[in-house]
Amino acid sequence: MTPDSSDQRPLIAVTMGDPAGVGPEITAKALANPKIQAACRAVVVGDLRTMERAAGAVGLNVAAANVDALDQGDDELQVYDPWERDLSDVPVGMVDARSGAAAAEAVIVATKLALKGRVAAIVTAPINKAAINAAGYHYAGHTELLADLTDSPGARMLLVAPGLRVIHNSTHVSLREAIDRVTPGNVRHVIGLLDDTLRMMAISEPRIAVCGLNPHAGEGGLFGHEDDAFIRPAIEDARNDGLDVTGPEPGDTVFNRARNGAFDGVVAMYHDQGHVAVKVAGFFDGINVSVGLPIIRTSVDHGTAFDISGQGIARADSMEMAIEIAATMAVSDGRSAAPETA
Repeated sequence: MTPDSSDQRPLIAVTMGDPAGVGPEITAKALANPKIQAACRAVVVGDLRTMERAAGAVGLNVAAANVDALDQGDDELQVYDPWERDLSDVPVGMVDARSGAAAAEAVIVATKLALKGRVAAIVTAPINKAAINAAGYHYAGHTELLADLTDSPGARMLLVAPGLRVIHNSTHVSLREAIDRVTPGNVRHVIGLLDDTLRMMAISEPRIAVCGLNPHAGEGGLFGHEDDAFIRPAIEDARNDGLDVTGPEPGDTVFNRARNGAFDGVVAMYHDQGHVAVKVAGFFDGINVSVGLPIIRTSVDHGTAFDISGQGIARADSMEMAIEIAATMAVSDGRSAAPETA
């Protein structure tokens, strides 16, 4: 096939995720959706045979084809498979090092394509942490792997659900370590990342709220001093730089205020403070955006769901939203059309 140079839809690489999980089937479902086809061109990075099985599992009449030019034919599921390996005996719904290797290597290849400008963004289906670690990829998740691949130690996780966007000062660390990471420098860094990312999401004047660490944001020191000592200076610094930032705000009310339109984004201090709010707001259609990377990357905000994998019943809402947001960010950032040749 020959790419159409007049087609300005961004070219997005979608990694298949763990082949033993729901990633391949939700990817097939999402890419068969006319709304997604209108938003972007897409190529799946992963195992061709796995994606062929996934298309069959969800009852879709989708043509799978290896592509070496990263082009996109009409209404076809394109699979970029430089490995051509046989994963037919990998058990569905179980942790397996071969699955972990395939999932991690798909992310690595997609990231390299994005760094070279061959694709405008990447969208990742879920991986299994135990499987990738069994395969020798010792990372807590996608964010840490991507930060390593792109030499971006300051990368952070932004979660998006209907009416809510939440970035995290820390994620996959103990609560004790999360507290230690609440420093003026770290919090100021995350405020800046959120402001930049919201602008890429076509929000021209972002309004940002910053959560406190302690109950009631410390209640003036009654419940802890960290909010005034470490978070408030970061907020004041951001304001001095012209950002619209408020806080520290009590964590038990700020997310509801944001959903009701008071803020465009919220800075959470640790994993559960932000994740609980986002998963309540949009358990099936929340997504994850990696910020602070030189590439655009979004992902579903759920795991491999081994208990239902291979049955064709996994919902693709989150994958569809992840692809749509990636396309919006790519166009906003001027990455609409990827080069046609390597």
